[in-house]
Amino acid sequence: MAGTPTISNRKARHEYHIIETFEAGIELKGTEVKSLRAGRANLQDSFARIENNELLLYNMHISPYEQGNRFNHEPKRVRRLLMHRQEINRLHSKIREKGLTLIPLKVYFQRGWAKVELALARGKKLYDKRQDIAARDAQREMERARRAKG
Repeated sequence: MAGTPTISNRKARHEYHIIETFEAGIELKGTEVKSLRAGRANLQDSFARIENNELLLYNMHISPYEQGNRFNHEPKRVRRLLMHRQEINRLHSKIREKGLTLIPLKVYFQRGWAKVELALARGKKLYDKRQDIAARDAQREMERARRAKG
């Protein structure tokens, strides 16, 4: 649907090496959909975990809907993510590998359904982050020099 905002986790690519990405549906209640469509959500510090053969999303904050009433939702409740059983089992075997975690990169709407883009990721060390910043600065300098010549 055009015009619906995408909520993204901009810090994720800075904090983690992204190995692989997956798409999952998200189980929402009542006014959560309206708040998400209004772009009132935050993925910072959120992560996914597999428990009892279910994929669960923790720490995603969806602000209560202003026009909501007593049926408003809990902002940081645990939300179930929807994937096929085989995909969850495959993810579970990959997560068992040392140091891998599931991080949500963005939340968006596709044909009216809320979707989460999950990344299988490994945390970066401080020196990795410094290298990324240095590479980005070098790229910026090259672009400036190229524009000055041209």
